[in-house]
Amino acid sequence: MNSQSNSPGKGTRKMKIGDSFPSAYLKSQDLADGDLILTINSVEAEEFQEKKKAVVYFEENEKGLILNRTNANAIAQLYGDVIADWPGERIQLFATQVDFRGNQTLAIRVRLKKPDKPPIEVPF
Repeated sequence: MNSQSNSPGKGTRKMKIGDSFPSAYLKSQDLADGDLILTINSVEAEEFQEKKKAVVYFEENEKGLILNRTNANAIAQLYGDVIADWPGERIQLFATQVDFRGNQTLAIRVRLKKPDKPPIEVPF
């Protein structure tokens, strides 16, 4: 990681707190520039705090999307509930405010509309 001073300079990017804590999984901050349209490559079962969760991986991006019930149901509405049929299908992700344990926070959601434009390149 390239550390940078707090003083602004030409051609330098200011370091953000998220740069200090990289993640292998998509976060709502990753969608700060708008919606992402991605092609599902695979869905894997991974262990998180002694629980197995499904993680969707994409052709255009190294980061996976940890599926919660809301997003899993959204993908199932678009492409059916057989997970093995999802690879090759495209979904559109967006960030939105949700209530989580009594607090408003940003979360990633899957749009309930099949994308009609080609996938975009993701810069990370």
